[in-house]
Amino acid sequence: MLRHTLRASTAALALLLPFAAACGGEAKAESSSDLSSVTLKVGATGWKQEEAILKFAHLDNTPYKVKWSLFQGGDQQLQAVRATALDVASSSEIPPLFAAADGKANFKVVAVQRAATLNQEVVVPKGSPTTDIAGLKGKKVGYVQNTTAHYFLYELLKRAGLKWSDIDAKPLLPNDGLAALNGGGIDAFASYGTSIITAHQQGARTVGSGADILSGNFLWSARDNVLKSPARRAATADLIARISHAYAYVRDGRQAAFAKVIAATTHQPVAQAEKDFRDAQAQQPTQARTVGDDTIASQQKVADVFTELGALKSRLDVKAFWSQELNTDLKKAL
Repeated sequence: MLRHTLRASTAALALLLPFAAACGGEAKAESSSDLSSVTLKVGATGWKQEEAILKFAHLDNTPYKVKWSLFQGGDQQLQAVRATALDVASSSEIPPLFAAADGKANFKVVAVQRAATLNQEVVVPKGSPTTDIAGLKGKKVGYVQNTTAHYFLYELLKRAGLKWSDIDAKPLLPNDGLAALNGGGIDAFASYGTSIITAHQQGARTVGSGADILSGNFLWSARDNVLKSPARRAATADLIARISHAYAYVRDGRQAAFAKVIAATTHQPVAQAEKDFRDAQAQQPTQARTVGDDTIASQQKVADVFTELGALKSRLDVKAFWSQELNTDLKKAL
């Protein structure tokens, strides 16, 4: 425990040294001592797993304040960033596309978190005669608009020889989609995360998966005002790195203990929570990385699919809202 805590503390110190050593003007005003006055408003989806894992790993003792807010999807987080209600958002590759589509984005994608693509599924309710994606033709299919669910549902339909117009597509938030699935309002639901876990608990079956369709790149986006402040940039890089260190701490033989934290929030059996966590970390260990040409190209591929789908009105050049401004600080912190 001490080893991991010291590692994160050393990473944080490495971030702060350039500011402590700076002299004169704005750099001096934003020295390491100023981090105590920084508050980051950060989004989370599903449940506040990032906040919980930091606390579990004893890495929540940040020299800055973090105010976590819970959303049903990354699309809502990016909307909150656009409205200046959030400083930092976490999402799949998709929500930033729509938040930036008008050319007036007030944020940049500043880091990538590699993570598992499990629990990204199309499910049908208990007793449904549908057994595969082809069986959705002519059916009412709910999906979470402008998210991974939108993307992998479209790709699964193409693979099954169907067009988007072959289904009666219904955009729904995760909780609303679950209610509609159980109430008979829709025949299938494309969603992710805790909503899929809950659907299975209620007897839903999987008819399609996005696990091999999605890249596993999940994006950290920061509001432009964050990037203009050396102290807030340092805090953002430190927080992203701490989350990576916290996942590594759990993977180091503490999966069973953390599963109890997950189960208490998601209302799963502890054994199932542990299996899901182990499976996810085996598929793709959660780990942050810096922005590179390959991560930008990955999102461009997704953007082009949404242009093909007609969800984006014209081709979007995603480079316009990516930034490497956090790369140096994040490398040090990791």
